[in-house]
Amino acid sequence: MKTLAALLLTCTTLAASAETVGSVSTTFKLLSPNDKVVVDVFDDPEVGGVACYLSHAKTGGYKGALGLAEDTSDASVACRQVGPISFKGKIDTQDEVFKASASFLFKHVRVVRMVDVKRNTLVYLSYSDKIIDGSPKNSVTAVPVPAELPIPVK
Repeated sequence: MKTLAALLLTCTTLAASAETVGSVSTTFKLLSPNDKVVVDVFDDPEVGGVACYLSHAKTGGYKGALGLAEDTSDASVACRQVGPISFKGKIDTQDEVFKASASFLFKHVRVVRMVDVKRNTLVYLSYSDKIIDGSPKNSVTAVPVPAELPIPVK
C-alpha cells in the first residue's frame, strides 16, 4: 500500500511541473466532463531559455472525473527558445525531462531530451508508454543552440 501511495505521489509531483495553457473540448457529455485536448507548458529543468508545449488527450466522462480513465496515446510536443539559452551544468545525451500520468497507474506521457552534438541541437521526443503495451505514436521537435554556445554533455 505504501508503494502504491508513493507511486501516485510521484506521478502527481512530476505532472505538477507543467502549467496548463488551455484546452478545447472534443466531445460533449451532458452530465460529466467532456473529452479534451489540453496544452501544457514546462521549462526544461536543465536548460534555461527553453520551454516545451505539450498537447495531449484528456478523457472525460465519469471515469475521467474520478481519475480512473485511460487517456489515448495522442500527444505532440513543440519546444522553443523563449530566452537566452543557458545550461545549469553538463547534461546527459539523453534524459527524460517530463512525465505525466495518462491513466490511474500504468500509462504515462513522457518527453525525452536528446542532444545532437554534431549539429549543436536539442531534440525533444514525446511518446506514451504502458507497462505491457506502449504506443508507437510520437512527436519530435528540435531547438538549435547558437554555435558560440556548445552544448556541455557528460
